[in-house]
Amino acid sequence: MPVRRFVIIGPARSFGQPAPQSTPFAETYATEDPVQQTARALAHELGLPCVSPGAGSVLRLLAAAGSAKAVVEIGTGTGVSGVWLLRGMRPDGVLTTIDVEHEHQRIARRVFQEAGFAPSRTRIISGRALDVLPRLADGAYDLIFVDADTTEFAACTEAALRLLRPGGVLIVNGAHANGRISDPAARDVDTLTIRETVKAIRESEDWIPAVIPSGAGLLTAVKRS
Repeated sequence: MPVRRFVIIGPARSFGQPAPQSTPFAETYATEDPVQQTARALAHELGLPCVSPGAGSVLRLLAAAGSAKAVVEIGTGTGVSGVWLLRGMRPDGVLTTIDVEHEHQRIARRVFQEAGFAPSRTRIISGRALDVLPRLADGAYDLIFVDADTTEFAACTEAALRLLRPGGVLIVNGAHANGRISDPAARDVDTLTIRETVKAIRESEDWIPAVIPSGAGLLTAVKRS
């Protein structure tokens, strides 16, 4: 049976606030324990956006559905999304998480430990994602979560196509563009970049895509066999 691996990639962070398109019930349905609540509070203190509880529950669900063993996260933050992912992954799964801020990763490392995950369950890499991703193995991941700046979306999704196994899942956070995605008058760089990414994934023969409206919007795609 082939080993499954996941990598996740996402857009500019939303500070955990659901976009107007998301259903309030979906956000309140997902619950977080004290460790997750602490990680979220630390993120807010630092001014870092993070996935909403509803979006986090979707990450956990997709990781569990694919029995993910190898996952890549672009944007560690304080560990909010990482804990959600780890809780959906296989017990022997490893989360590779990448961020340019070493201090944020120091906090995330503590959060992962407090959540009960052994150090061997995470591979924490400090650096720019676009410098790190070329060093990762082709076809070795089950899921990739992108929670990066919109300027890196195109490069991250291109890398994900190489890194994911057939049937692997790509998740890009921020597909709602803070509620501007459907507004034709919104012509700012971030919104235009997100529109281009959504369109490129939809029109590509390499992906089977969908947009999940939880949180800031999750552009989700399965790599075709």
